[in-house]
Amino acid sequence: MKYRLIIRPEAEADLADAFSWYEDKRRGLGYDFLLQVEVGLKHIEKAPETHPISYQGTRKYLTKRFPYKIVYILDRETVVVLAILHGKRSEELLKERIESSKQ
Repeated sequence: MKYRLIIRPEAEADLADAFSWYEDKRRGLGYDFLLQVEVGLKHIEKAPETHPISYQGTRKYLTKRFPYKIVYILDRETVVVLAILHGKRSEELLKERIESSKQ
């Protein structure tokens, strides 16, 4: 089955922030981070059911090499990426995003 991938603006902002942070630490590291996220998004798009259901129906993909998670929900043939967050980020932020996605 082919899934449609939608990346919410908040998740795009997360990605841009993380890219900038890594790029500030070392030139080129931000691009390495983007490549790992791209691998994760492709994996999610091909097989979103692979990851177990978690809080409020969300699923998480953990990136390789970087301590980030891609949080998404699966709705029939659509995958909605809610967040791309550092593993230590507050769960409250994620809860807010989940609630706003239901409206």
